[in-house]
Formats: sequence, C-alpha cells, structure tokens
Amino acid sequence: MTEQHSPLQAICQRYQAIILEHSAQQLKVALPENASPQSIEALRFASQCHVDVEYWPQARLEQYSDERSDADQTHPHPPDDPLPGSAIELVNQTLLTALQRRASDIHFEPQAHCLRIRLRIDGVLQTLHSRCEVPRASVIARLKILGNLDIAEKRMPQDGQFTLALNGKNESFRLATLPTRFGEKAVIRLLQSNAQSMALDALGMSAAALKQYRAALARPQGLILVTGPTGSGKTFTLYSGLSALNDPGKNLSSVEDPIEIPLPGVNQTQINTKAGLDFHRVLRALLRQDPDVIMLGEIRDSETAEIAVKAAQTGHLVLSTLHTNSATETLTRLSQMAIPGYLLGSALKLVIAQRLVRRLCPHCRYRSDAVAHIPASLWPGTLQTWRATGCDHCFSGYYGRLALFEVLPINGKLQNAIAANARAETLADLAKQQGMNALFVEGLHAISRGDTTLEEVNRIVGTHDG
Repeated sequence: MTEQHSPLQAICQRYQAIILEHSAQQLKVALPENASPQSIEALRFASQCHVDVEYWPQARLEQYSDERSDADQTHPHPPDDPLPGSAIELVNQTLLTALQRRASDIHFEPQAHCLRIRLRIDGVLQTLHSRCEVPRASVIARLKILGNLDIAEKRMPQDGQFTLALNGKNESFRLATLPTRFGEKAVIRLLQSNAQSMALDALGMSAAALKQYRAALARPQGLILVTGPTGSGKTFTLYSGLSALNDPGKNLSSVEDPIEIPLPGVNQTQINTKAGLDFHRVLRALLRQDPDVIMLGEIRDSETAEIAVKAAQTGHLVLSTLHTNSATETLTRLSQMAIPGYLLGSALKLVIAQRLVRRLCPHCRYRSDAVAHIPASLWPGTLQTWRATGCDHCFSGYYGRLALFEVLPINGKLQNAIAANARAETLADLAKQQGMNALFVEGLHAISRGDTTLEEVNRIVGTHDG
C-alpha cells in the first residue's frame, strides 16, 4: 500500500473492510453484514470516489484475509478476486478430469510448498499433478463452499455433498475434510447420479451365482447380506438387487449413510446423527411404514443386527452389508454380535462376499506363462496367465474392474449348523460341500479367461492359505 493510500487503509482496518477493486473512479469493498452507514461515508471520504459495497458473512471475511496473507508471501499484490479464479478453474478441471478417467475418489492433499492432487482409478491412487501457483487455502475454500461447509472451521473434520453441472450434466459428489500438518486435506467421492447399468446381468456373476441371487430376491422374507471391505462394490450389488425388486406393487424403503444412488420408486432415508436420526431409529420407524423390502446400508452393531434379523423373520425381505472377509466368516461375525443361532439360521437366506480386481485391457493383453504351482485342489493342471503392455486406450495395462463373487445360499444343513452354533471350520466345510467357490478360486477362473492377472488377485484377495 502506497503512502497516499494509508488513510484509506486505516479506515478499512477500523471498519473491517476488504478492498476488492480500486481505481480512480471506483472503490469496491467487502464489509461485514452488520456494518454501520458511517463506514461507507468514511470510505467514500478517504477514497474520494464512488464506493460499491458487498456485504459478507464474518467467516468469509476471515477466510479471505487468510488467503490474502498466504498469497502475499509469493505475490507483490493481493489477488483482486475474493476467491481466485484459478482456484475455481482448478477445482472444475480436476472434477472433469476425474469423471473422464473414471476415478472413484479425488484427494486434495496440502504439502509443504504445494497442493498434491491424486485420483483413485480402478482402486489405485495415481498422482494427477502438484500445484504450487494456486493458494492451497483457496482450493479448500472453494470445495467447502460447494459442499456447504463452514469455511472458517479448520480444526475439525467436516462432511458434505454437492451437485455440480459439468459438461451440461449434473454430477454428484461427497466431500470430507480433515486437518493435517500442512493444512486441511479434502477427499471427494464421485457418486453415481443415476441408475445406469444396474441390471443384475451387469454385475458379472456366473450363471449359477446369479440364479442363486435371483432366487433369494424372489423370497417374500429373509435376510440377504453382501460382505467385503470398503471399496469392494457391495453397495452396487445391493442397489442392483433393490432395483430388480422395484415395482409399483411393492413398498421399498432404505436407510443409508449417505444415499449413494438415487432410485426413483424407493423411499430412501439418509441418517443424520447430529439430529439424532441414526440407523436404529430409522429402522424402527421403517417397520411401521408397511414395508415389503428394506435395504439397510450397513449392519454396524448388535442392535442394528438384531432389528434386521427380526424384521427378516416377520414378513420382510431385508438387504444389507457387513464388513467381513468371506461368506462363512459372516456367519461367525453375526454370532459375535450376540444374534442367537436359532434366529440367524431361520432368517438368513443368502450371503455374498465380493472383491473388485482390475481388468486387463482387451486391446493390449497377451498370453503369458502357464504356471503350475497352484494346488490341485484349487486348480487342476496348469493355469494360463495373461499380461498387458499398456496402450493409448488404457495407459497402464488395466482398464476398469470386475467383481469376484463368493455366493453362499443357506440350505437346510447350513441352517441347522448355524442354529446349533457350529464352529467356523464346520460351516466352511458345509459351504464347500454345496459347491461354493472361494474368492481365490473365482479369481483363478478370471485369470484363465484373461480378465486379470495373478498378481492382481493376490493383491486384492490374498494368496490362498489352504
């Protein structure tokens, strides 16, 4: 600020005014929403020109002051824009790139001197670029504004959602922030805004597994569980089942955190823990809504598990997810949640365990070595493996992902074993006897077809231990 501007600067400090633009004819400032009329007169007198005023919330004033302080360290003059256009352009371009590259998540990570941006594509994080010319705080502030978060709160994690028009289409995103050493980190999850390709046939199940899933969905009551770690595609499998059941003759209701995919015709409720609207409360309320089908986003504790099992026994078809590693482990996990075996055995109809592995690019894949170290009990003879070099279509040798499914229908023998609280080994033996393929074996079939690699199956499923 030059010497002739010092009186104006003093007035701005006194009234918490921020100069946005200043020319010989006009002064544009931002003032607090409760600014007094005297402040405008003082600014007009000090600047000797027309004063154009914007009224900002206190949080926005503080945020802009912080951003200008950061920018002053590298720029001789503060930016004219309260939120630099470069930050808005960077966010929009990153979102577009993520959509074009089929990313599931975007990571905005503040480093010591720059902002690193990474995309999770086909389950693997890839660095997009590191930007040092755009103030990190400006980018995070832009994301917070989109997600309707408190831009002044930097010490606590925050969550939000937003929809943005990109290339003429509304796209939905979920935003989560977290304080880190060099500032706030933000992760954006790209949500599917419509129900495209949600037919059961599009899941990629084998004909036998798909037949078992359809049979369970056709039941008037019972519990269907889809299991696996975070990011294994459980939600999509669940939504596909719900979509197959969706017709005007049934009342379908769901409780989710958050609503991942809007489904017309389904009564979807998103929990709100701050307002006291948790899974237990919504699930109890749904039972009084005359439901035919209930989808529960996740069974997280004993109380939720108990309500779901009882609902499945009283004339409702219940679909839900659980974080377990295999179909048989699901049976023991529910018993650990204090669900009596006799209740679980009669309620449970089907368990699906699944993983997502990267799919080899069909344009550049080629046959590789045949391996013979797979135990004969898992794969008789040699296993044909495949590779991919990477091409203009895929860049990495992989393009997209496919699901591996472990499908376990609960037949009479299993039901009796569950009711008798049988050991995990006994349940696993019964599952094998009725022809269930383990996830690793399903992975071997995918390798033989040329859909993926042995390294990828080992990375996601793990080597088979017996």
